[in-house]
Amino acid sequence: MKGAFSDNERLYAQHLQNKLYPDHTYSVVSGGEPLAIPNLSWEQLKQFHATHYHPSNARLFTYGDLPLEQHLKQIDQEALSKFQRIHPNTQVPSQPHWTSPREEHVTCSPDAMAPDATRQNTLCVSYLLGDITDTFEAFTLSLLSSLMTSGPNAPFYKALIEPKIGTDFSSVVGYDGSTKEASFSIGLQGMAEDDAEKVKNIIHRTIDDIIETGFEDERIEALLHKIEIQMKHQSTNFGLSLASYIASSWNHDGDPVELLQISNSVLKFRQALRENPRFLQDKVQHYFKDNTHRLTLSMSPDDTYLDKQASAEERILQEKISALSDSDKKDIYEKGLQLLDAQSKTQDASCLPALKVSDIAPTIPITPVHMTKADGVPLQLCEQPTNGLVYFRAMCSLNTLPEDLKLYVPLFCSVITKLGSGSMDYRQQAQQMELRTGGMSVSTQVIPDCTHMDMFEQGVLLSSSCLERNLPHMFQLWGDIFNSPRFDDRERLRVLVMMSAQELANGISDSGHVYAMTQAGHLLTPAGELLETFDGMDQVKFMKRIAEMSDLTPVLRTLPRIKKHLLNPKNMRCAINATPQQTSKSVAHLESFMKDVAGNKKHFKAVRPNVVERPLDVRNVSGASRTLVAHPNFQPCHMKTFIQMPFPVNFVGESVRTVPYSHEDYASLCVLGRMMTAKFLHGEIREKGGAYGGGARMGGGGLFSFYSYRDPNSVQTLSAFSKGVNWVKSAKFTQQDIDEAKLSVFSAVDSPVAPSSKGMSVFLSGITDEMKQRHRERLFDVTRENLLDVAERYLSVGNKTCGVSILGPENDVIKRDPSWVVK
Repeated sequence: MKGAFSDNERLYAQHLQNKLYPDHTYSVVSGGEPLAIPNLSWEQLKQFHATHYHPSNARLFTYGDLPLEQHLKQIDQEALSKFQRIHPNTQVPSQPHWTSPREEHVTCSPDAMAPDATRQNTLCVSYLLGDITDTFEAFTLSLLSSLMTSGPNAPFYKALIEPKIGTDFSSVVGYDGSTKEASFSIGLQGMAEDDAEKVKNIIHRTIDDIIETGFEDERIEALLHKIEIQMKHQSTNFGLSLASYIASSWNHDGDPVELLQISNSVLKFRQALRENPRFLQDKVQHYFKDNTHRLTLSMSPDDTYLDKQASAEERILQEKISALSDSDKKDIYEKGLQLLDAQSKTQDASCLPALKVSDIAPTIPITPVHMTKADGVPLQLCEQPTNGLVYFRAMCSLNTLPEDLKLYVPLFCSVITKLGSGSMDYRQQAQQMELRTGGMSVSTQVIPDCTHMDMFEQGVLLSSSCLERNLPHMFQLWGDIFNSPRFDDRERLRVLVMMSAQELANGISDSGHVYAMTQAGHLLTPAGELLETFDGMDQVKFMKRIAEMSDLTPVLRTLPRIKKHLLNPKNMRCAINATPQQTSKSVAHLESFMKDVAGNKKHFKAVRPNVVERPLDVRNVSGASRTLVAHPNFQPCHMKTFIQMPFPVNFVGESVRTVPYSHEDYASLCVLGRMMTAKFLHGEIREKGGAYGGGARMGGGGLFSFYSYRDPNSVQTLSAFSKGVNWVKSAKFTQQDIDEAKLSVFSAVDSPVAPSSKGMSVFLSGITDEMKQRHRERLFDVTRENLLDVAERYLSVGNKTCGVSILGPENDVIKRDPSWVVK
């Protein structure tokens, strides 16, 4: 839990829940308060497990097209029949309602990556709502929350975000139905301590305004349209999403079937609005204005926070040690040896059901795609059962963009759909997007070539979806963005910059291992260097600098320059996934869009001289192609980088340059990564080392990466990586280990692909079904000798070309070692 609470957002959310529900189970940390865990006895842990992790306290959920009777029979035979029913008494009581509001204050560690070091306070007002088992009331409050907080047209967005009092909403915002009684929270992070009273007054005043004026009908319709889109969109984890959606209410004896009847709730909601036009305003009056169970929680940084935590931990540890006799210490030492011995043994997994490699289908189903053109722009069509939705993508090349603008591209992507365009300001634009589409976004793309380590494609991807009836509206919105984006609103840009910088800073503690691996690999391939620029710590630091600028005029001037190169039909290719009945209509609307934006066609010279054209379909070399950048003289460079962060844990990454996707050794390295993770690194890094997680994996860009997540160790983990390679070379693994690793790889290779994403691997990466099949066959053929061979040739000391990176707290060992670059 020390790792979890290294994230100030997580720490704040935990305090908020504990203090809003102070009288029962929600008042404690479910995963264990770090300073309280040493007081937990083995008997208490064992008893808790026997009571709470018992089938009598379980809910069983199945999803799929297999016969239910067989499922139930197996569940009974393999599990339920082996236990006696007990009464665990795990019902959560209602929280006694306060008669007056309360205020609390907590502290946290400072954030070195915060956009403004002098504004690191958080304040939030949280309200206790109703029981989540009241399905329609919960549905209504969830919609009400979205109307109050989501998007630039929401009252709280206008009142709290746009005045730039803080950088973003507080980490806990909106409706939370994960507890027996729901809550609603609203506040700010990244604010000055002196603004606390101002924020509280704004919150109360905004609630009064909502009660008086209510919500525009168009905003309500936009929200209901969003629900319609969500119901039609088919995701690959649909069953799991349903289970997650119903879990909270069902665990508190709510009706799971009623929860799934969303259309009924929508109809009931519309009827309630017809019968009472002030229906939503009355809810605001009841749950917010008149609610005395209201908590105002503030959090401020304390420079000594981590030292205080460490001192308290050391004091508890010393108290425990001083109370031990010599025999107690000997007993603990011997049990520690027994634990180490147990951790080093291979567990007997024969009782677990398992697939065999022979159960895996030898071939993949073919996804037919059709290559054509729309007004001269290459177009890939993929006919799919999309349930009435049309999915549009456009890949726009970055090859002509000047190098000095590259750092700005992620910012451009995040703001281009949020600044307003054409005759619409940003609020009107956001409203139309919600009313007419399932979302519109632009994202950076760095796609390594599947055949060559030193070639890659660079671009941005435009993505959107809509109901078939809204096709003309969706393309009109894109047309306005291409033809007349608004780059003149400094205040709007300031808001977006602050939110983006805050989001990046907050994300480090959750994704530190990804940042570490990106940094470790940034000098090993040309693509790795650009990935660090777009998605690495370089981008986090750049956005911090932008957020600290007093005048954003220079940034505003760069956006039109970037737009000229990126939103250029000359450098585009498009893809549409739709039903067969809607394909021709979708193409017609796309052609109209391309004609509408034809004025943006410009011919710019590529910045890099070595540009290679690759057809998407090798059988149709005259069709759509990818424009790759080649670096024939690239020289990979080894570097060890340490980035000091205000966390009590480390994120460790090591990346090794190996081979691209199409190489015959790629499959062996994929299997090797899975096997090393499951059979060696997990035990060394997590079970023995105490990290939250760790392992090895083969990346699509040809980098084999080791990593650890929220790790109390640093350089010791690098030794564990080396030991993992030596473990493989010592050939201490079995054929069963290899087969399990193959099954693990196949579970990813064969993971379902949603209709909206079919054909995207060839559109984005040029990886055809034939290439996937060849890779599949190589996975089947991986042998023990292959694994020993690739471990020796690519991962052995002296043979490997690698980079290392650690994000973590101050480290004297690394500082004294001149081989490390400390940032």
